[in-house]
Amino acid sequence: MKTFKEIQRFDQWWLRLLLVVILAIAVSPIVLEWDTLDLSRYELASVILSILVVLALFLGFWYIFKLETTIDEKGITYRFVPFHIKSRFKSWQEIKSASIRKYHPIREYGGWGYRISFTKRKALTTKGKKGLQLVFQDGNELLLGTQHPEKIAQLLKHYNIQ
Repeated sequence: MKTFKEIQRFDQWWLRLLLVVILAIAVSPIVLEWDTLDLSRYELASVILSILVVLALFLGFWYIFKLETTIDEKGITYRFVPFHIKSRFKSWQEIKSASIRKYHPIREYGGWGYRISFTKRKALTTKGKKGLQLVFQDGNELLLGTQHPEKIAQLLKHYNIQ
């Protein structure tokens, strides 16, 4: 029995840089005007605490977002936290076809993340341009992004899934 498990996060270097820039812009008015501010200890503590709370919330939400994918002999289980509280399972019988493909995140889905459309297409991605394209018996489609397309392709071949 072969199993594939992958957890992906939004951990690109440029997102981290963007976070630093946003925080710098948010804090800069306080830093630049620090010597002219006439704050009591209570007000100063409130400002610092507010900045720390915003930083903690932002980092917490950023850390929470993740795409979990598991493929085994029964089917595919996926969950995009925090949008899916429980994992979603699709058995091989529900899947008409499964293949690895290169996709264009912005052109096809409007970017990365939890992407739904008015058609029967959905994409769950965090980064990259390769994914597992699933077409279900009911005509709906789901693209699950992956950083390990070769491993998934081998597993699909092992389970005789096209």
